[in-house]
Amino acid sequence: MACNMEKAEEKKVIESYPETAKVDTVDTYFGVEVADPYRWLEDDRSEQTAEWVKAQNEVTFGYLNSIPFRDKIEERLTKLWNYKKEGAPQKHGDYYYTYKNDGLQNQWVIYRKKGLEGEEELFLDPNTFSEDATTSLAGTSFTKDGSLLAYSISEGGSDWRKIIVLNTADKSMVGDTLTDVKFSGVSWKGNEGFYYSSYDKPKGSELSAKTQEHKLYYHQLGTPQSSDKLVFGGSETPRRYIGGSVSDDEKYLFITAANSTSGNELYIKDLSKENSPIVPIATGFESEHYVLDNEGEKLLIVTNLDAPNQRLVQVSVNDPSTENYKDIIPETENVLSVSTAGGNIFANYMVDVKTEIHQFDYEGNKIRQVELPGIGTAGGFGGEKEDATLYYSFTSFTYPSAIFKYNIKEGTSELYWKPAIDFDPEAYVTEQVFYDSKDGTKIPMFITYKKGLELNGKNPTYLYAYGGFNVSLRPGFSVSRLIWLEEGGIYAQPNLRGGGEYGEAWHEAGTKMNKQNVFDDFIAAGEYLIKNNYTSSDYLAIAGGSNGGLLVGATMTQRPDLAKVAFPAVGVMDMLRYHTFTAGAGWASDYGTSEDSKEMFEYILGYSPVHNVEKGVEYPATMVTTADHDDRVVPAHSFKFAAELQSKHEGDHPVLIRIETNAGHGAGKPTDKIIDEYADMYAFAWYNMGVVPYDKEM
Repeated sequence: MACNMEKAEEKKVIESYPETAKVDTVDTYFGVEVADPYRWLEDDRSEQTAEWVKAQNEVTFGYLNSIPFRDKIEERLTKLWNYKKEGAPQKHGDYYYTYKNDGLQNQWVIYRKKGLEGEEELFLDPNTFSEDATTSLAGTSFTKDGSLLAYSISEGGSDWRKIIVLNTADKSMVGDTLTDVKFSGVSWKGNEGFYYSSYDKPKGSELSAKTQEHKLYYHQLGTPQSSDKLVFGGSETPRRYIGGSVSDDEKYLFITAANSTSGNELYIKDLSKENSPIVPIATGFESEHYVLDNEGEKLLIVTNLDAPNQRLVQVSVNDPSTENYKDIIPETENVLSVSTAGGNIFANYMVDVKTEIHQFDYEGNKIRQVELPGIGTAGGFGGEKEDATLYYSFTSFTYPSAIFKYNIKEGTSELYWKPAIDFDPEAYVTEQVFYDSKDGTKIPMFITYKKGLELNGKNPTYLYAYGGFNVSLRPGFSVSRLIWLEEGGIYAQPNLRGGGEYGEAWHEAGTKMNKQNVFDDFIAAGEYLIKNNYTSSDYLAIAGGSNGGLLVGATMTQRPDLAKVAFPAVGVMDMLRYHTFTAGAGWASDYGTSEDSKEMFEYILGYSPVHNVEKGVEYPATMVTTADHDDRVVPAHSFKFAAELQSKHEGDHPVLIRIETNAGHGAGKPTDKIIDEYADMYAFAWYNMGVVPYDKEM
């Protein structure tokens, strides 16, 4: 059981922080001057910035390593993490490929076997890509016959990728490695070559310089990358995000093009005809469209055009304009996503954030509702047209992710694989509540804790959310959370506006001039937990990453009294300048920019975390987390926010920044680094709440 800090040694107080120099940089927006004293921290290549990072980490890790129970947390986390993990098998050619992790491997490994009963062999081990396992597998794409594999790698967590092609029979490399690829899939055209996307390499820092014009290329195997053919994009048709995918029958190329993270154009090119034109299906960026599949000349398209919760439509390639869309699965009150397998359509509905799966034929006739193992999140339900079975995953907050085999014709499921983990799900309970936000909007929230826990206002509570970019936070199992729950902690996950849980209207209610709704929803979640005695401000930690890091930064500057501990991770903290770095301009559909209008500038300035740290305020015990190779949300955001906090914060609460080296925004991070980070976070939280875990052993 946990106990008061009085039983532990006196809590450490940080006497001084590394000095952060100030400069006289001032920007003017619509006649308003805004100082930017830490502008120099934006230069990720300067020696001065490197020295600052080193000095901050010395203070941070010196503090963390002084926490008496920190190593016990890491030890328990490592033990919990050390169980076999497995993904659903995927058939390519004659082989079934499966991702596996034996427990503590830094990167997941791909195995394969010929047929489901064949002898398993190791196929590709990303742990061998680099000595420190910071080079990760970032994507795979097989040819239709499974004879070739194009896989991408990320070095140090960067969004810049390299693409390598293997002959799957003998694992020999085919052709040259493609370099400088970013925000790209790989889609094969037969076995001769593939489509991929990238930007021109920036002239400045490749980790922070702005990337604008995306380009779709075709790479012919056996030819140098320098001769790759530009298919779409660049100066002729400038778009910020472009993707290309080849139809299953390899007759058509579908191209999506967008300038922001929501809304896209859709184009089609007939690959069976030489020099065929690229024909628009949907133009403008007001709605979203992507091709699910085709049956000959009939296209199945998923769209939110005139359907904020999405619908599935059919249109002919001979006249594919949006005016000719015909509903196959109409919009409902629940958000829809769609996949196909075995000649059937699987509609995945989000019903109050929980999964429902309905099976249809290609004409839109409902066959059945798929019976799932419980209330939670199901994923997968995809496969080839000829498949008789598919594999799907199911998980919830207290249900470790398991794989099920589904008979498409009979509609029956059987357990294929589940993990053996040191965890009793029956010892915990998850409830979903609906609370009122500031404007009266009902917001759903999942709350998980140990059965029999006394709601006395003293339970350490980890409140995590995101609230943006149409992203939905679904019920899911996390081994890192177990250590918090088993020590009597509570995990709370609200579904804030700005997300996609209730469709496009819910998303838009948390964007641009509505962004404050997201912060209000999060604050109201904390207040609900406090009012109903789950916890109190002295035992509440707030956390979020990326856009969720902005959420935490805005919340702690607006309500510094709400929580005891704050974890803003890889956050978008300088809202006046976010769009000037890497792909940041693409986020304008959610945020707006400081250059849009005086009204938009003033609104953004009103919540931008960097610009709303006030002198003399006691902020929560804060550990900002970021990474030196984060080229999605550049670390300068976190650097500047931490510098402002350290300069102005008053009181004994520590304000630290933990800067991971040779890591990026989060994808592909090695297991050992993940465990280290969670051990540091949980130790920091409990220590500053005055709680000692594993007290029986201490």
